[in-house]
Amino acid sequence: MPDRFESESRKLLGRLRDTMASEAAGQERLDQITHLTADSMGTEVCSIYLFRDEETLELCATQGLNAESVHQTRMKLGEGLVGRVARTGKIINTANAPSARGFRYMPETGEEIYSSFLGVPIQRLGEKLGVLVVQSKTAREFSADEIYALEVVAMVLAEMTELGAFVGEGAALRARHTQPVLIRGATAQEGTAEGHVWLHEPRVVVTNLVGDDPETESLRLNEAVENLRVSVDQLLAGATRESGDTEQVQVLEAYRMFANSKGWLRRMEENIDRGLSAEAAVEKEQSDVRARMLQANDAYLRERLQDLDDLSNRLLRILTGQGAQTGAALPENPILVARNIGPGELLEYGRQLRGIVLEEGSVGSHAAIVARALAIPLVVNAKRIQAEALNGDHVMLDGDQGIVHLRPDDTVVSAFRDKMAMQAKAQERYASIREKPAITLCGKTIRLDMNAGLMADLPSLENSGAEGVGLFRTELQFLVRSQMPKRNELASLYARVLDAAKGKCVVFRTLDIGSDKVLPYMKAQDEPNPALGWRAIRVGLDKPGVMRMQLQALLRAANGRPLSIMFPFVAQYEEYTAARAEVDKALAREKKLGHAVPERLEIGAMLETPSLAYACNQFYEEVEFLSIGGNDLKQFFFAADRENERVRRRYDTLNISFLTFLENIITRCAATNTRLSFCGEDAGRPVEALCLAAIGLTSLSMRPASVGPVKHLLRRCDLDVVHKIIHDARDAGEQSVRPAVMEYLRGLS
Repeated sequence: MPDRFESESRKLLGRLRDTMASEAAGQERLDQITHLTADSMGTEVCSIYLFRDEETLELCATQGLNAESVHQTRMKLGEGLVGRVARTGKIINTANAPSARGFRYMPETGEEIYSSFLGVPIQRLGEKLGVLVVQSKTAREFSADEIYALEVVAMVLAEMTELGAFVGEGAALRARHTQPVLIRGATAQEGTAEGHVWLHEPRVVVTNLVGDDPETESLRLNEAVENLRVSVDQLLAGATRESGDTEQVQVLEAYRMFANSKGWLRRMEENIDRGLSAEAAVEKEQSDVRARMLQANDAYLRERLQDLDDLSNRLLRILTGQGAQTGAALPENPILVARNIGPGELLEYGRQLRGIVLEEGSVGSHAAIVARALAIPLVVNAKRIQAEALNGDHVMLDGDQGIVHLRPDDTVVSAFRDKMAMQAKAQERYASIREKPAITLCGKTIRLDMNAGLMADLPSLENSGAEGVGLFRTELQFLVRSQMPKRNELASLYARVLDAAKGKCVVFRTLDIGSDKVLPYMKAQDEPNPALGWRAIRVGLDKPGVMRMQLQALLRAANGRPLSIMFPFVAQYEEYTAARAEVDKALAREKKLGHAVPERLEIGAMLETPSLAYACNQFYEEVEFLSIGGNDLKQFFFAADRENERVRRRYDTLNISFLTFLENIITRCAATNTRLSFCGEDAGRPVEALCLAAIGLTSLSMRPASVGPVKHLLRRCDLDVVHKIIHDARDAGEQSVRPAVMEYLRGLS
């Protein structure tokens, strides 16, 4: 790279630093930047366009175009060359702008006399903020060095915008992180919460963008990279020693590959040579690689973005000293905001959290499982939440609708608090019937159990009014550890669960891993469709040692007390008989060792696949109880992935075809006197629960908070009437019974 350009680049950055340090107002700073950029690059025009909303750009400053067009010229995302740069995030460099694809003439700007055009996006780690443009009368394409110089200015603009350097009048110059923001995500755990943002990984803020001494900055960078490499090597050695060839090890291998990349370090050193500080050099390289990866068609490369971001943030924390632990205290009523979070980290926060918002995640993720166990509202796929939120921000979380109100205005606050007050009042009403049975107006009694997965759930057994635990998820104890738990540890835990239940029935579901629940110490399976792959009972039968260990732990935990065990994801009779044989072996071994065996042992299965509904009669005669796993069964019945937001809400549980299918299962169980229950999210939704009870399901298992609302509605309804409504809707050719049932409910006093 020519020394002359390095000198010019540093000179431009120095002038930008002076502008940043000045006490000028936001508009004046923008004007100064356009002037010095045009002067430094030898162009007649330099213009800055910033977003005034998600779809609209506004000309906020210019050197060379008509001054009257500032804050008057606006364009939609994708409109004109500037709009194209903003939409695609790609640079446009053309010698003949009027003939370029997408060019739009803005007569008020007076730009018709300028032929050359160079536009670069103003963005910060993928967040689009605007577009920086230079233009000249001479028809020419700009050089690579000139493009780099403009990219550096754009980066400085992005950082200054983040730091609030351009606050002024109008929507485009409003202060960041101060306006109300509505973010729509997906519901992973229902409920509402109000509180203050707590960022799981606080954003690293780079305040010194310009480096005076390239040698000093390069030395700082190399020392930080060496520290990073050592820390990654230590993490990798520890992970390999504890767990062997696992997904965790593969991620750390990717980290080490990035950390030891000579090209990565060389590009950051080149950024320093051109005048950036070590921190700014890291962030510019992170943004550049991010932009390239996001445009790649290779899904693997796009997935490596997370590795790059994690590694770059680690390096920035070393350089700035801004550790993940800032020393700040958890705010009052904390609502956790993160890109994603593991179950172990979430459990460390525990019940002190009021809510959780994740930028990524899924309704079946580890975090969702723990959030349900802790009864904490959770919204996932909340895009941009990390970029928008600051620690301590007021936030309202509507887990029922999958909506996050960040820094809400008074109108939203009032409406939201009204909703929370109504829910609190309803909870008081539910508390009054806590000890009463769920007896309908027609005299039928419906058993209401709760789902659990942690010891922390068990107090809800008494407080919620549930009659027992219809599903205890045993995989959580495996998911939150870095290595396989020992048999005696599990036996002790299961014994405490039975103790806490105080004689009420607890149904233990054996290890349900695979699909979206991958153990950190087991090798991840590269499967095209994990939900239909190697999971649950299939893993247990292929790795019988793990199943036997868990069965022995359950038998020892019972210590002579009654015990109920349920196998997940059974798809055919042979799988049940094979699993049952393992129970018999474990039971025989315990007897041989002289250990107490359960006074009553019940072995059941979850019906989560349509195939099991059509199993042979021998299966229904042999199995002691069945639990319909509504979440999986519904997605397989409708061929609609419940992790896919485009289709998961497309099909209604109260669809006639699905209810008819469930009725066939109920009929088969009645014929063989097989106890049947329904477990899943729909069991905890009062209208759905009412219809399930009306078609003949007498036992439902749900999250503890749903027991009260479901019981309240059941006690007010006549199941015979609802049953007739369902069959009348079927005879009339209706697709769903929901409209007819809702009309009946509206008529209740």
